[in-house]
Amino acid sequence: MSIRTLASLGDLRGKRVIVRCDLNVPLKDGQITDDGRIRASLPTLNALIHAGARVIIVSHLGRPDGEPDARYSLEPVAQRLCELLGKPVVFAHDTVGSAAEEAVDGLEDGGVALLENLRFNSPETSKDAEQRAAFAAKLARFGDAFVSDGFGVVHRKQASVFELAEALPSAAGLLIEQELGVLERLTVSPEKPYTVVLGGSKVSDKLSVIDALLPRVDALLVGGGMLFTFLYAQGHAVASSLLEADQVDTVKGYLARAEELGVDLVLPTDVVVASKFGADAEHVVAQADAIEQTPFGESGLGLDIGPQSAAAFAERIRSSKTVFWNGPMGVFELAPFAAGTRAVAQALTEFDGFGVVGGGDSAAAVRALGFSDDEFGHISTGGGASLEFLEGKRLPGLEVLGWQ
Repeated sequence: MSIRTLASLGDLRGKRVIVRCDLNVPLKDGQITDDGRIRASLPTLNALIHAGARVIIVSHLGRPDGEPDARYSLEPVAQRLCELLGKPVVFAHDTVGSAAEEAVDGLEDGGVALLENLRFNSPETSKDAEQRAAFAAKLARFGDAFVSDGFGVVHRKQASVFELAEALPSAAGLLIEQELGVLERLTVSPEKPYTVVLGGSKVSDKLSVIDALLPRVDALLVGGGMLFTFLYAQGHAVASSLLEADQVDTVKGYLARAEELGVDLVLPTDVVVASKFGADAEHVVAQADAIEQTPFGESGLGLDIGPQSAAAFAERIRSSKTVFWNGPMGVFELAPFAAGTRAVAQALTEFDGFGVVGGGDSAAAVRALGFSDDEFGHISTGGGASLEFLEGKRLPGLEVLGWQ
């Protein structure tokens, strides 16, 4: 791995350093429900503070469509950062306006400011490179250097990720360094046996990563909503469960290719089938080839892998040396359908090897189910970015930092 690091920026004492973090945390009624991404940003922020830099943090939150929207304000994030850093964090109520200027001008060495949501400004995510560059130039006037540390957005060509890195002396932060180190362990020389666990709702979201990983892994375990397209491809009826009919032929190809490569492509042997989508739904465990034979008939919904499958998946994980997991096994937000996801998470905390939780819904699931980050080898902060890295795609936010 080769990428410009913090050391390449030299002595930062008294320098204004803009840090692109990914502080896109979930909020409910204005309260942060999972501060994992904020915590992940702390090593880089503390390193800059201790170096005497004047730290200006920028981030997005949600999708406010290029206009200010109080629901997506970063103000609660500023309050949480203040608690976690143990020092004041000045919050600017705009991104490149007078409030931001005042916040930046008032910083002393080791001081920290957080500017308002980048996506309150439509040029941040514009498809027009000139618009993005003009916005990046407005941001750049606040800084002497730029540190990119929002791994969850490095696969996006956005003003604060790409053009800002071109406008100022730039380097990767400690989080991006860590994420790249982990992903290289998964792609360059993973210790065998190597097992990948994929879940989530749609096969179509995982096509490229399945393509890229099949030749590298020993076993691929499939759960979540996507499993029903696999079962259907094997000739099984799936009632009203999620089915991507346009992907059936592709899935048949994966089943055949896995057999050719000697990869164990493991599907659930039982599933939890519900009468409807809801925590209060009636539900039963059915064999994977008998989903329509439940009391709910053709209206039944498969919402989790069954206990037999959960135990088998856990045993596969425990017998592995490297595991990458992306996507929950069921609708973990509803208690009756969380057991499969919990079993996979529990096994990852217990096995003797290197386990990676691949960000996004998987990271949210383990925290929602009561697991702590330090129980796992690594919890990624970038679901989409991690998958695109594993697919072998070019990531503009890394290439602009000299990554090769």
